[in-house]
Amino acid sequence: MATILIADDAAFMRMKSVALVKEMGHEVIEAADGVEAVSMYESHHPDAVLMDITMPNKDGMEALKDIIAFDPAARVAMVTAMGQQQIVIAAIKSGAKDFVVKPFNAERIQAVLLKLID
Repeated sequence: MATILIADDAAFMRMKSVALVKEMGHEVIEAADGVEAVSMYESHHPDAVLMDITMPNKDGMEALKDIIAFDPAARVAMVTAMGQQQIVIAAIKSGAKDFVVKPFNAERIQAVLLKLID
């Protein structure tokens, strides 16, 4: 069992992601924005992170950079809307290990998490 940090400002998307990850048998911690995501990462050291790109206070790209600066081995997958390919490429260059396009399905989340925590 791994601990997964889910960072998304949309409560519904967080709830959906949390349910999927818990079904897989993992523990979940949540963050509603980038500032909270960085704080939760630093205090809980999760095994993997699913992080939305578009969030208030600190977007996912800024939070990714802060998390990677804190822990260069961090395993982060970015969650993105369609049409954000340039941002995804920048995220991968900044240290993200993978990405998930919304709307996502359970199989894609499972595949990403297996890749991150394997």
